[in-house]
Amino acid sequence: MSEFEPKIVAFFCNWCTYGAADLAGVSRLEYPPNFRVVRLPCTGRLNPKFILEAFKRGADGVWVSGCHPGDCHYIAGNYYARRKFIVMHYMLDSIGLEADRLRFSWISSAEATKFQHMATDVVEHVRACGPNLKFRKAPLILGMEEVA
Repeated sequence: MSEFEPKIVAFFCNWCTYGAADLAGVSRLEYPPNFRVVRLPCTGRLNPKFILEAFKRGADGVWVSGCHPGDCHYIAGNYYARRKFIVMHYMLDSIGLEADRLRFSWISSAEATKFQHMATDVVEHVRACGPNLKFRKAPLILGMEEVA
């Protein structure tokens, strides 16, 4: 039997974490390919419904990452994101989904190595949780293919 490979939806800030992911790729740093990235103008604009929808459609984990506190291109967007993240952890616990399936980080566009380490850490934490079978309602559609 093959080892479980988690499917993770990643919501990245356009200005910071997405830039770090791009820099990691250009620098040829290796990290797990388990992510489908949704590029956001700011993590503060992320509606918590999108996180729940990702889980509902079969994602095994969700990773939200943006600018460091005080460095947001939209002044305080990452502070709003942090508040939403705390509420989401409590909400996941209340619906019976492991809180470790949702990860949050601060990564600037110059921190490709930090991105690489965090990507590996997120995959390992979600892999330890196992497949998302509790909240799954519909298949996760990524691009043109359907992931079961």
